[in-house]
Amino acid sequence: MAALHALWRALSQGSRPGAPGFGERLRALPRLLRGAVSGAYPQLGWGRLTMFLLAIAYIVSPVDFVPELFIPLLGLGDDAAVALWLGGAFLVETERFIEWERQQPTVIEGDRKR
Repeated sequence: MAALHALWRALSQGSRPGAPGFGERLRALPRLLRGAVSGAYPQLGWGRLTMFLLAIAYIVSPVDFVPELFIPLLGLGDDAAVALWLGGAFLVETERFIEWERQQPTVIEGDRKR
């Protein structure tokens, strides 16, 4: 339920005027990851980044904690819950990163004379 609530909150906030669109969020993702790994974007720590990677691995992994073969509803339900959490976290983190990027000072390199 918490994952569904986070996703709903992110989707409803993302539809307000001036909010970044899905395409902008996808284009920001490589910059976000680069900034998080290099330390330039300190708001996304290693713990949260690791959670994202583990969630992706859990969803795409053929080996699951609850196999769909034995308990189909529960097996698909846990994957859906992880996917919902990941989707909500993606929306929240990309919005936070884009807002942080917009607040950074713009550096314009001047002409250098030789």
